[in-house]
Amino acid sequence: MTRRAELVAVLRPDGALPRGAAAGPVARAAGRYPLPLVVAGLAVLLVAVTGAALATGSVAVPWSQTWRILAHRLGGTALVPAPDWSRAQDLIVADTRLPRVLLAALVGATLTVAGMVLQAVVRNPLAGPSVIGVSSGAATGAVVVMRFGLLGAGALTLNVAAFAGALATLAVVLTIARSAGRITVLRLILGGVAVGSVLSALTSLLVLTAPSPTLASQVLFWTLGGFGATRWELLLGPAVVLVAGLVLLLGRARELDLLLAGDESAGALGLDVHRFRQLMFVVIAVLVGVTVAVSGVIGFVGLMLPHVVRFMVGAGHRRGLPVAVLVGAVFTVLADLVARTVISPEEIPVGIVTALVGGPFFVWLLRRDGRREEHR
Repeated sequence: MTRRAELVAVLRPDGALPRGAAAGPVARAAGRYPLPLVVAGLAVLLVAVTGAALATGSVAVPWSQTWRILAHRLGGTALVPAPDWSRAQDLIVADTRLPRVLLAALVGATLTVAGMVLQAVVRNPLAGPSVIGVSSGAATGAVVVMRFGLLGAGALTLNVAAFAGALATLAVVLTIARSAGRITVLRLILGGVAVGSVLSALTSLLVLTAPSPTLASQVLFWTLGGFGATRWELLLGPAVVLVAGLVLLLGRARELDLLLAGDESAGALGLDVHRFRQLMFVVIAVLVGVTVAVSGVIGFVGLMLPHVVRFMVGAGHRRGLPVAVLVGAVFTVLADLVARTVISPEEIPVGIVTALVGGPFFVWLLRRDGRREEHR
């Protein structure tokens, strides 16, 4: 398949290849399933997983009663004229589990979107916010302001610090990974591992020298992730950032698709590749920074789920980004459900669950790409 045909495939709204053309590495734009079918199926799955997460816990609540509680909260007696549940069940479902489930969905959706954009920007399917150290940078930024008592503006200070840490880390890793004007796979991964190790050591140093003994438990939250401390007021920031980022990215979906064809081809079609990459790096840092500020580091979500999205609907970002929101939400809500029920009544950090799934997935990606290199 010629480069011209690949570019045509990337730029076509449906992502379809010309008749008789074989799919190359750039032009695998068409997914396996129709977009409406995928969206409908994921929406149903998200509702089912949400229902399970709201009903399951140390205090079990029947599914039908769970939805009746939510309906009563939304519409009062107009929707549910005769409440038949206790006050404790109402508080558990609507004030404890619901904000936790919503935050898990927001974080999963945001990390998946960020991972999908990052993989397109660096043209590397092995890139992810946790693998290349961006999540660790955001966590370190948050821990610094906690260690030195700089939480003057509360959650806003954490968000700004996490964003700054994510952006600085991303800049350092990309500088390390760049060789002869290109970002290589090996240097990107090794650079991310090296920078992540340094940040981990820095975080440990901050903990060891902290005057407060409670900082260690707080840092454990930042390094392993979790939604146990979720409150309603924590939802606004991630929700606004996800919606704003998604609107911006959908408006630049064509430019993201152009990057799949390579820098030279994208530049020939009028894209200022350098400036566009800088903009996307800032967007990625904002997305990752805000999620880390409210949930800690939840690894591998932004690495593996974009591959699931592309398998379903193809590489086109106009189709893929909305699906990424649903896929990320379903996965993270399910991971959080496993984290708090597998050893109930105790719960484990969500980051452990995602790592147990994402680690083997990452190894599989490495082996798959290695086999492809052997056959070229």
